[in-house]
Amino acid sequence: MVKDLRDKVESEMSGFEGLVRKVPGYKGYKDKELRREADKLLRLHVARGFEEQLSRLNSIQLEMTNRGRLASLVTLERCVMKLQMLIDRIKSASYGYSGLLDAIKVKEKELDALYEFDSQLEDGIVRVSSLLDELAAAAQAEEETAMPSGDLVALLDELNIAFSHRQDVLLEVEDVGEVFTEDLT
Repeated sequence: MVKDLRDKVESEMSGFEGLVRKVPGYKGYKDKELRREADKLLRLHVARGFEEQLSRLNSIQLEMTNRGRLASLVTLERCVMKLQMLIDRIKSASYGYSGLLDAIKVKEKELDALYEFDSQLEDGIVRVSSLLDELAAAAQAEEETAMPSGDLVALLDELNIAFSHRQDVLLEVEDVGEVFTEDLT
């Protein structure tokens, strides 16, 4: 897992930024901005991890094509599309902003909950990687690949469904772990 980026973002502030944070009313605003920036960095890190897995998946797909093993390619192409969709959603997810007149005001607690939710996505990278290991081994040994590729489709569906509930975190701050994990069980 990546180190908590919230500490890193805060430690990178210049002396002037630290001084400006002492201005009444600005500190809370700046703290929220730092939380949003840390979450953005975390999501970009997670997206890069999934992009690495997508690259691996494309390599496996190419190897199977070169060997004339075309039976699982339709399933693998579904995996590619689902993984690319997840990557795009992670990269373009909301930063937790709320307008002046919005019904739901996003506070530090909610921003921290979004960060925790997004950090749980790293487990998905490990799970995808593990299934790609199985798939690559089966493809290399010229064994049946239907089972690992089917498991990969199911996992990517679970991850996309779980990510669909990201916005719910703003409404259910106390249940962050439950919102994420209930979709993966």
